[in-house]
Amino acid sequence: MIAAQAKLVYQLNKYYTERCQARKAAIAKTIREVCKVVSDVLKEVEVQEPRFISSLSEIAARVVLYLNQMGVFNFVDDGSLPGCAVLKLSDGRKRSMSLWVEFITASGYLSARKIRSRFQTLVAQAVDKCSYRDVVKMIADTSEVKLRIRERYVVQITPAFKCTGIWPRSAAQWPMPHIPWPGPNRVAEVKAEGFNLLSKECYSLTGKQSSAESDAWVLQFGEAENRLLMGGCRNKCLSVLKTLRDRHLELPGQPLNNYHMKTLLLYECEKHPRETDWDEACLGDRLNGILLQLISCLQCRRCPHYFLPNLDLFQGKPHSALESAAKQTWRLAREILTNPKSLDKL
Repeated sequence: MIAAQAKLVYQLNKYYTERCQARKAAIAKTIREVCKVVSDVLKEVEVQEPRFISSLSEIAARVVLYLNQMGVFNFVDDGSLPGCAVLKLSDGRKRSMSLWVEFITASGYLSARKIRSRFQTLVAQAVDKCSYRDVVKMIADTSEVKLRIRERYVVQITPAFKCTGIWPRSAAQWPMPHIPWPGPNRVAEVKAEGFNLLSKECYSLTGKQSSAESDAWVLQFGEAENRLLMGGCRNKCLSVLKTLRDRHLELPGQPLNNYHMKTLLLYECEKHPRETDWDEACLGDRLNGILLQLISCLQCRRCPHYFLPNLDLFQGKPHSALESAAKQTWRLAREILTNPKSLDKL
């Protein structure tokens, strides 16, 4: 048994060096290339509209643009829109004091949709003026701000607010009292790290278009999640999962993305709370555990968000796509488990 485990870990480390590192390098190169163009466009946006200050942050192949000054708004997250929250003026008399006065609705909410719509107009103008105008085009027919660069890459630019020093009520159940991971110090760090509010279409809102919903902001915990995954072979495990997904689970209907992999890795950390469970020698066991959990989620057609369990990350995915992903994941897991050398070809 130990020999089989060691063989799998050896093959996984080889896979990590040959496949995952190559994937990382290619992505890093693409990001460098794309960020030059996006920075140029955003500088032009800032000239037209200084409230959109270009502080680039790359989150899962999207570019996040942090907005300035949220001060006069209260963060309201009552669970009525899973995965979302609203920003409401703390006092109606402060409307004129807000930097974002024309994006505030009659009922006092800062509208994510209105800000995105204005930003989209600014980006369209900036694309025409920037020095890369020959290689960058705005993608029409979407309320998101998307650019096509050199006919090869599509970049989504998302306006966002960074929220530190508060933690959403809809994530209040985390961490579960009976689960020893991640421990009080790490929990304090993660909560201090805070979260982002993104102006983008939300999982739970697609198909619905009431104004209250389109004014809502999407909660995003990228930095908090990254902090939780520090230490042991966690990040190596994530890298292997992402590479396997990119190469073998890019399926019609797009049932799986890399965020599903990251979410299941966080749940695996709870199931295996000791640091020794994440030694290099355990990489094979952890990977198998996550692939089996993924099959189970696909078969049940439900994958709860790690911090917001009421938000189902499979919502809106076609059942047939989830089914074929379950079959393909099972084939992949069986192949890796019964014949570690197959990783040479995967």
